Amino acid sequence: MLKSYDELRKVDVKPFCKERDGIPYLNWAKCIELLRKHGAENVYFEPIPDENTGSSLRMTNVIFSDKNGVTNRCYETRIKVVIDDKEYIMQSPVMNGTNPVKDNSMSQIRVWNSMCRSFVKCVAIHTGLGFDIWVKGENAQEIEIPDTLQKLASKSKIDTIKSLCISHGLDGDAWVYRNGKTWDTLTEKEAAQMLNALKQRYGDE
Repeated sequence: MLKSYDELRKVDVKPFCKERDGIPYLNWAKCIELLRKHGAENVYFEPIPDENTGSSLRMTNVIFSDKNGVTNRCYETRIKVVIDDKEYIMQSPVMNGTNPVKDNSMSQIRVWNSMCRSFVKCVAIHTGLGFDIWVKGENAQEIEIPDTLQKLASKSKIDTIKSLCISHGLDGDAWVYRNGKTWDTLTEKEAAQMLNALKQRYGDE
């Protein structure tokens, strides 16, 4: 029987990790091995194909271009994770480090890597195994923005955000309103956070 969440979270997975972009990464095969070592009898994951294409790669219908004219879509994979009598579904973006994979560098290995990363993350979320390396990894990717940036965002910065939202098929108005703000009350700090979020997801400069 698989150990509890609290017990598995205490398992030190660092000796089994490799570093990628300065962040510890647990290999999918080692993840399965550790789960079995701590009580699991049946562990695997498999892709859930896109209902329309039959492909393991899922994509939006919206095509956009970056500043260099490279076309892209939002690409994701979805997998089913089975651990003994439990099943979990995990959907994740296809990423290259902290940047999205674009059309000119998409490959089968990118899709496979996305599913493997999704599996390890799903295991961490639901079982606790390796959860702390994800906490540290997420914190490492956050960019600190000074709290002093409380003045209202400049018109040029707001125009930039609106333009990027349009190019990526995002509803900028809804994004702002969901956070209890309007374009007129958006601060420099909040605008910087939005731009950072866009950069992290789409690679915009």
